[in-house]
Amino acid sequence: MNFYDGRLTTRETAIGRLRSEGFDVLIIGGGINGAGVARDLALRAKVANRPLKIALVEKKHFSSGTSGKNSHLIHGGLRYLKQFDFHLVREALEERATLLKIAPHLVTPLAFLLPLEGVFREVYYNVGLIAYDRFSRGLPRHRRVPLAQVREMEPGLGLPKMTAAAEYYDAEVRSARLVLENIFEAQSNGAVCANYIAAGRRTRASVELHDLIAKESFAARAKLIVDATGPWAHDPSPRLVRGSHLVLPRLNASDHAIAYFDQQGRILFFIPWGERGDRTLIGTTDIDHAGSADDVHISNDEIHYLREMAGRVFPSSAAIEPLAAFSSLRPLLVTGGSATRATREHRIFFDSEGVLRITGGKFTTYRAMSEEAANLAAPELGDIRVTAETPLNGNSIEAIDDLRAEGPRLAAKFSLETAEFVFLVNQYGVRAPAVAGCVPETGEFGLSRVDAGRLRYAVKYEMARFPADFLEVSTTLGLEGLSKIDFPDE
Repeated sequence: MNFYDGRLTTRETAIGRLRSEGFDVLIIGGGINGAGVARDLALRAKVANRPLKIALVEKKHFSSGTSGKNSHLIHGGLRYLKQFDFHLVREALEERATLLKIAPHLVTPLAFLLPLEGVFREVYYNVGLIAYDRFSRGLPRHRRVPLAQVREMEPGLGLPKMTAAAEYYDAEVRSARLVLENIFEAQSNGAVCANYIAAGRRTRASVELHDLIAKESFAARAKLIVDATGPWAHDPSPRLVRGSHLVLPRLNASDHAIAYFDQQGRILFFIPWGERGDRTLIGTTDIDHAGSADDVHISNDEIHYLREMAGRVFPSSAAIEPLAAFSSLRPLLVTGGSATRATREHRIFFDSEGVLRITGGKFTTYRAMSEEAANLAAPELGDIRVTAETPLNGNSIEAIDDLRAEGPRLAAKFSLETAEFVFLVNQYGVRAPAVAGCVPETGEFGLSRVDAGRLRYAVKYEMARFPADFLEVSTTLGLEGLSKIDFPDE
C-alpha cells in the first residue's frame, strides 16, 4: 500500500492552487496564530456568504515550533495576578472557557495543587485565588486542602515547611493537535494550506515561495500578507524568551498538577502528562534567547535549575534520569526587565509596507488574537465572533459525549479495545472513526497497532513528511522520549 498517495494529493493540490490562483490573504506561519487566523477568515467568509480566497504556508510542519513545544496548558496565568496584569488574566480565562466549549476533546479541565507554607502565604495566595475565581467561568472555585489530605493525595511531595495547599483549576491541551484542527477546519472551508513552503522576497502583489520538498520556487499572488511567523519575524523582531521543559517518568501520585513558586517568584508546573499519562512534564524556564530562532535547545543551566526544583518538590526525582527535554521560543513584545516579568500582551498592526503583523500574546489567547487580526484583514466581512460560538471542526461537547458513549460499539467495529477507541476520541475528536479505520491488524513501523494506525493517518491526511512530523506534531511521542520509528518509505 502506498501511504503517500492521499498526502501528496492534498499537498500537491494546495501547491497547484498557490501557483495558479490569486489570493485575498496569504498567511505566513503555520503555528497557532496563523492557523487561528486562517480558520477565522475562512469561517466568517462562509457564514457571511462572501468570497474570500485564503492561503497559509509554513516553512516546516504545522505547529513544529513554539506552538507544539509549550507547557500544554490553557490557563489564565496565575503569576500575572502578582504583576497586577488583570486585563491579561481576565482575557485568558474568558478564552479558556471558550476553548473548553469549542474543543472539548483537546482542552480539558486540570486540577492543580499549590503548596502553601505558613499562615501569611495561605492568606496571600487565597486573596489571589479569590480574584482568579472572580475572572473564571465554567470550572470549580479554589479550596484549601488540609496538610493531611495533601500528604494522602501526594505522598511524594517534599517541602517540609508546607502547612496546606490550595486546589484550583485550569485546563490542559494537546497543543499541536489544536493547531492541526484549526488548519483542517480552514481547509474544509476553502483555505489553501501547505507545509514545507518557505516565504522569500515580497512585493506589493506577490511573494516568492520555495517548495522545500520539490526544491522549486514560484511566485504566489496576494493582496494582503499576514505575518504570523512568531520568533522568525523581522522589522521589528520580537523579544525571544526561551522556555524549556524536562520530561520524567510519572511523579504525580494523583491526577493533580503541582504549581510551585520558587524563591524568585517564578512559577513551575509538575504536570501529569503523556498520551498514556505515564509522564510528568516539568517547566518552564524564562531565559532571553540570543541565538537563532532555528537553534533552540535546553541549556545546562536550565537542566540544573529544573532538576533542582524537581528535587525540592519531589525529592525522589533526584535519582531519576529525564526521559526527554524540549524547548521553544516565546516571541514577546520588546520590553525591559527580566524575562520572567516580560509582558504577554500582544500587538497586531499594519507595518509601513502594508503587512499585517502579529506579535506577542500567549497560546491561550490565540483565538481572540486571531479574531482581532481577521477584523483588520477583512473588515468587509464584519466584526463577528464566529469562532467563539462554532465547535472546532464539529467537535461539540454533545458530539464528543456521543462518541464516548458509543465507544464499546465502535471499538468492536474496528477490532479495538474500548479504552483504545476512547483514547482516539480524546486525540482526534469526531475524526476518531477515520483514524480507527487506519489501524492495521498488527503493529507496524516499530509501533503498536493504534499508533501505527495514527502514523498511517498522519501521512495520508495530515501532510506528515518526516518522523518528527508524526512524533512531535501528530502525537507527543517524540516529546515523551520516543526518538526512532520506521517511517514509511516513499
